[in-house]
Amino acid sequence: MAKLIKAIVIVAVLAAAFFGLRATGLFELMKDYDAFKAFIESYGVLGYAIYVLIYVVIAVFSIPATIPTLVAGIVFGSVRGGIISLIGATIGATVAFLIARYIARDLIVGKFGENPIFKKIEAGVEKNGRDFLILTRLVPVFPYNVQNYAYGLTNINVVTFSVISLITMAPGAFIYAYMAGDIAENGFTGALFVKLVIAGIVLFGVSQIPKVFAKRKGIEMDELKADVK
Repeated sequence: MAKLIKAIVIVAVLAAAFFGLRATGLFELMKDYDAFKAFIESYGVLGYAIYVLIYVVIAVFSIPATIPTLVAGIVFGSVRGGIISLIGATIGATVAFLIARYIARDLIVGKFGENPIFKKIEAGVEKNGRDFLILTRLVPVFPYNVQNYAYGLTNINVVTFSVISLITMAPGAFIYAYMAGDIAENGFTGALFVKLVIAGIVLFGVSQIPKVFAKRKGIEMDELKADVK
């Protein structure tokens, strides 16, 4: 009975938070580039904190983060935008992880415990530990936001999860924020084209790391993908 009451309370709180945020128009705001940019800029220096809080909401409610990441590069600048978006993404992922581990564990296990993704992550961590975490953070085999909750149910340490998440998310965060900031500042130039080519090479290089890493650790990526289909 106690577990049932706890589950009901958790669902009620999350539902209230979801509908409350939706009523404020925040979810729609994050789909509108111009409106989101104006919203962040209107708060000046406080916009940094607000941006991070919004990224926490993005992670907890599994909202696409493309527009917020691009806006970070334009509002805060190429480098600072990459840093602030990476900080926000890491804190958001960690909050979702902690919700799964300490607040809504029973609810999530009951609802998604038999989900193929959750089961695969659990088995992967049991067999390969943090190596599996590194691999799945680098390769989009599993939905990124789903991973935040799934890893909260494993024995992965929260510090390990946060540090690995920060490192593996860094290339994408910086490249998207930097490109957005550069376009906003200088427009479409020949130099931008060169930077885009370099960014493409970097992303391609990053995409090859998991293959080498998996081979060295004896993790079969093809089997991993097949099991999730």
